[in-house]
Amino acid sequence: MIAQTFQDAFSPQWLKTHLPDPTNELITLRHIIPWQAIIDRLVPFYNTQKGRTGQPLRTMVAVSLIARLRQFSDRRVIKEIKENRYIQYFCNVPDAILKTCMHPTTLSTFRKRLGIQGITFIEEEVFTHLRDAHAIETDMMLQDSTVLESSIIYPTDVRLLYKAFDKMAIFAKQAQIEPWWDQAQIKKLWRAHNLDGSKPLAYLCAFHLLFEAALETFAEYQQNLPDGSLKTQSQPLLDALLILDEQTQLKLEGQTHIPGRLVSLDDLDARPIQKGKRHPKTEFGTMLQLSFNRQGFMITAENFIGKPDDKKLYAPTLERFRKRMGASPSGAVTDLGYRSPKNLRLSHEDLDWVLMGERSDVEEAHQEAALKARSATEGFIAVAKNLRGFGQSLYRGLEGATIWTSLNQCAYNLKKLLQLYHSELLSEQTRMALRL
Repeated sequence: MIAQTFQDAFSPQWLKTHLPDPTNELITLRHIIPWQAIIDRLVPFYNTQKGRTGQPLRTMVAVSLIARLRQFSDRRVIKEIKENRYIQYFCNVPDAILKTCMHPTTLSTFRKRLGIQGITFIEEEVFTHLRDAHAIETDMMLQDSTVLESSIIYPTDVRLLYKAFDKMAIFAKQAQIEPWWDQAQIKKLWRAHNLDGSKPLAYLCAFHLLFEAALETFAEYQQNLPDGSLKTQSQPLLDALLILDEQTQLKLEGQTHIPGRLVSLDDLDARPIQKGKRHPKTEFGTMLQLSFNRQGFMITAENFIGKPDDKKLYAPTLERFRKRMGASPSGAVTDLGYRSPKNLRLSHEDLDWVLMGERSDVEEAHQEAALKARSATEGFIAVAKNLRGFGQSLYRGLEGATIWTSLNQCAYNLKKLLQLYHSELLSEQTRMALRL
């Protein structure tokens, strides 16, 4: 059961006593974010008649946003609410329940309940409000891709096989089965491998022989389990270990390029992604496709497994940009990775001009603006990765990466709005429209 509305938890006297700085960014954001519109979208995720009354949606959304705005973990953000009056005000947590307001695991439960769809609703409502207030302009589309790294240890073939035994040990414990391999032998071989780096293929072959025998027994145990949660939960692990077995055999046969190579048993969707930059040459995670407008607002953000061809992503991203903004940009800026005759024709039909990595793509009248926009794109990507949390996802799997991306996109745009708001680049009419 969940409340469908919210009440302001603070009196004017409380504000005067505890919030001496009326220009604080959290006070500004509290009056800009469309709380009720977000709550209306999220209420259907709960039963409004049955069950124990949950945490107010107004508070849950605010805590999720402040965690991404300030780059806090779940545990840290709850601690900050109790110590920082501005954060307390932003999250609408009254003094009466401040000490026991929420447990950190409640945030994880909240994200699981909403899933990708619910978290996307939060981002959509904030974005729509900023767009409808004319804070976000449609002038041009800046498009580029990067890597959303997964929080995994650097993968090696031997390490993956060693990790596979750990995963099977967890299964054995849950199924109340004694491990069916010699764990002492595995540890001895692992220590020898770490001390001797001169024979990697020899150790890989030794690990693989032990792993194949253990995998065959694991498959038998898994298939003989009674239908239930353990059998269902262990099936993805079995599928992953079969893939690991196949790719290890290919590696031992001398193959160096293995399509769709598994690099982690903790994050099965992570992939090795070759970068155009010299260092690091390869990153491990998901492909992150971003588009911005010239102000620096992030208009679209999508995650993909592996590294799809940028050329194929150009048209769908342009269409998403148009749909979100409700209008077509006058121009588009990309790098050479998106360049193809088809994309150039598409751009010239639908846009006034386009830069796809070459100055000659653009008439002289637009060249300076287009080249500056291309440089700005690199800056926006750098800010997103290094300052706004897009450098590495703390969630596992493509679904987790998408939830992480959606929350970060919302926080990124709110931070961008604050920069414009406090620099007085927004008109007074836009400011009034933003403040609900």
